[in-house]
Amino acid sequence: MCPMTEPTAGQPGPEITALLDCLDGQRKHVLGILDGLDDADLRRPVLPSGWSCLGLVRHLALDVERFWFGAVLAGDPAVIAALDDEADAWVVDPAVPAAEVLDRYRREISLADAIITATPAGTAPAWWPADLFGDQDMHSHREILLHVIAETACHSGHLDAVRELLDGRRWLVLTD
Repeated sequence: MCPMTEPTAGQPGPEITALLDCLDGQRKHVLGILDGLDDADLRRPVLPSGWSCLGLVRHLALDVERFWFGAVLAGDPAVIAALDDEADAWVVDPAVPAAEVLDRYRREISLADAIITATPAGTAPAWWPADLFGDQDMHSHREILLHVIAETACHSGHLDAVRELLDGRRWLVLTD
């Protein structure tokens, strides 16, 4: 087992680095599986629930990256105050260009990464949304990162299935 050394000033420790590498792989998968889809396909609801690929990316930007890192972990008052402004993250206004939604996801990732790399693994959340989730069940940065990795991986799998339904493309096919 590798020893977990304390991070040097301004640098994340090896545990956070490893977890962030895992999260980055899932984030790249989300963006990669959508590469090459036109605007109509990005907006097309394929499943009975009616969400679109673009709606899922918006959800990841706002309800995952911004919410868990900006609001819960960092407790940023501006982020917390803005949570109700975009309550239905799954819905993308038809007037909003697809590129804007994808760029928003990339910006939220960048903001989240700054929080992730500046926060030690054992740090407790600065804010907890008890009105949404009841008693606090995530007690550290590490637990939040693991939750976000699992949620992003789950949604990247959803995008894999939808992409295959849209045009037959499959991600990382090793054999046919």
